[in-house]
Amino acid sequence: MLTLDLTNAPRWHDLAPGVRAQLRPLTTALMVATRSDPAVEAVSEGASDEERAVAFAKALARRAVLVWEGVGDADGNAIDPSPEAIDALLDIWPIFEAFQLTYVSKGLLLEQEKNVSALSPNGPSAGASATAKPVRKPARTARRG
Repeated sequence: MLTLDLTNAPRWHDLAPGVRAQLRPLTTALMVATRSDPAVEAVSEGASDEERAVAFAKALARRAVLVWEGVGDADGNAIDPSPEAIDALLDIWPIFEAFQLTYVSKGLLLEQEKNVSALSPNGPSAGASATAKPVRKPARTARRG
């Protein structure tokens, strides 16, 4: 059963020991806005799935992060979220993974269950793999005489 949270309130997500962020709910409007983000659209056609995933995650985080705790500058002074700081935070592998697991993947899993299908083989929801083998050229049949 799908449980609807009609409050649509921001929630805190733990990203690492001592680091957490308050994020907007992962709504359709947020996903659509992120898909049309200039940074996402600027990813080249030849980019790898990983490059696309990073660009999408950063664009999504720039829209979703409201406040955070446990993030500071090089001198150890607490800093507020900014587009540059959010991008730098997601450049830290464990933080990126936690953001993907605690925030993004929950929305994508719900989407996958709703559609009863695998993720799209390209684009920001890349993940599907081919299950059928390519067809070989058919064998020649004997001529009847």
